[in-house]
Amino acid sequence: MDFNMLVDAVSQNAAFLEQTLSSTIKRDNFTARLFDIHKQVLKEGIAQTVFLGLNRSDYMFQRNADGSAALKQIEINTISASFGGLASRTPAVHRHVLNVLSKTKEAAKILSNNPSKGLALGIAKAWELYGSANALVLLIAQEKERNIFDQRAIENELLARNIHVIRRRFEDVSEKGSLDQDRRLFMDGQEVAVVYFRDGYMPSQYSPQNWEARLLLERSRAVKCPDIATQLAGTKKVQQELSRMGILEMLLPGQPEIVARLRATFAGLYSLDMGEEGDLAIAEALAAPSQFVLKPQREGGGNNLYGEEMVQALERLKESEERASYILMEKIEPEPFGNCLLRPGSPVRVVQCISELGIFGVYVRQGKTLVMNKHVGHLLRTKAMEHADGGVAAGVAVLDNPYPV
Repeated sequence: MDFNMLVDAVSQNAAFLEQTLSSTIKRDNFTARLFDIHKQVLKEGIAQTVFLGLNRSDYMFQRNADGSAALKQIEINTISASFGGLASRTPAVHRHVLNVLSKTKEAAKILSNNPSKGLALGIAKAWELYGSANALVLLIAQEKERNIFDQRAIENELLARNIHVIRRRFEDVSEKGSLDQDRRLFMDGQEVAVVYFRDGYMPSQYSPQNWEARLLLERSRAVKCPDIATQLAGTKKVQQELSRMGILEMLLPGQPEIVARLRATFAGLYSLDMGEEGDLAIAEALAAPSQFVLKPQREGGGNNLYGEEMVQALERLKESEERASYILMEKIEPEPFGNCLLRPGSPVRVVQCISELGIFGVYVRQGKTLVMNKHVGHLLRTKAMEHADGGVAAGVAVLDNPYPV
């Protein structure tokens, strides 16, 4: 819930976003295009009055030298945060396996988890506050969507509330979407209350036509999840700047307990902007590459660089302004454990694994009033230690459940 408040505060602070991303947008075309839309919407005036965040904050347990463990944030996902639907199904799978093995006591300890219901609750609240009983939820989807069943779980929760969802591509919006004089959004002649993006987080997902469609959606009165400012709030550069002393206090004034809780989860984060600070960060990473991760301003997994790949990239970037489009992060070192991973085409055997815990958060704001702010479930992904990067979609990690001991 703390990170929900932080993301919401960042999204409302246009000056902070502009200052933070000023170096990045000079070298990263994708972030620059998003920021251009942000500026256009601000100049015209924001028509949207209800704001919805469906976020997932991802963590690992850092293994400290004294043997203790601390929860450290890897990143926060503010657009198309996935696996809420499938994570709602995995407890039943593990309970079933344990029951088949006559381990009923162990099966009973599997935590209940239903993020899809909570995520749908946030969308439903935003739809309700929009104030049009006949309006729809528009889910922006890719043409070939591998993760459709994860999305369908949320759609079905909304349908159970008599809220109808239509799935369309950016291309469909470009061809059949329109705004009326009050900037209400219509798709195929039907009013849209909420736009839920499950696409639009990577450069490859945008053609010139798709960029025009995104601008049309952002200009509309419809509730966007996320709106463009909230997508920018989730960039790696913003994550790095939030770790600077004084920034959390500026964004969340008079809330020292929240600030302390947030700061306790931050790993080391370092700017690579041109100048002495960036030079020092690069020198430290080149001297101890196993202790750092190089991150570009990209979502979707599989983009980070480690070890020798990171060293080669830093050697290439260190004299170039292009380095401002990356950040450096301390590599989190969780305690490995033995487990079996069930993956297609791979033999089932015990391997050394690490896990990543995602916490789903939902918030809804109407004007300046936060009307919903809650934690709605979790996601655990486990992978073999041999894989430095890559998640479930890449075929590296598997969906898992925490087991309390």
